[in-house]
Amino acid sequence: MTNTTDTAAVPPASPLVAGLLLAAGGGRRLGGRPKALLTHRGRPLVEHAVRVLREGGCEVVHVVLGASAELVRERAELPGCVLVDNPEWAQGMGSSLRVGLASLAAEALPVDAALVSLVDQPGIGAEAVARVRSAYRARDSLAAASYEGKRGHPVLFGADRWAGIAAGAVGDQGARDYLKDHRDAITLVDCSDVAEPYDIDTEADLVHLE
Repeated sequence: MTNTTDTAAVPPASPLVAGLLLAAGGGRRLGGRPKALLTHRGRPLVEHAVRVLREGGCEVVHVVLGASAELVRERAELPGCVLVDNPEWAQGMGSSLRVGLASLAAEALPVDAALVSLVDQPGIGAEAVARVRSAYRARDSLAAASYEGKRGHPVLFGADRWAGIAAGAVGDQGARDYLKDHRDAITLVDCSDVAEPYDIDTEADLVHLE
């Protein structure tokens, strides 16, 4: 007797949407304190940002480090994360985005999309991550959180988009130009009711940290 498998009964594999945390900033306007090591709820801010990605549904998380990378490795507890050094972090966010996407492309398991967040936005929590993650449809997906109609983070890049995004990621622009050129393909996900997209850039912004 020949054994056969009913392929119709096998559910399709869930897409692998990995978290990509950009945490390389040197905090120039914060007296040179690396943003990843700012204290939030008694622990380094980078730990909070990783936890948000995981609670939002990203089982795989890559973290791009730059300023004081070795110190971040020593002080922050980031078990299970892939830590990626960006030696050119001072050139701006674009270089960190390129390094991070390249790291995801080298994952053992094929990654279908990257959900990108920034370490200095503690007002964006797991619910916003989960909403944007749920906007994945295919490997050419583009999605972003929106706040009162304005596009923000986190953003989701299907893997088929990575090469084009990396090619235009220069300076502090990140994916801005690519998203502008492909605005009609972006799914905006309203997160105004669950998150606040402020950045921790200056001493005055430290009031948002606990």
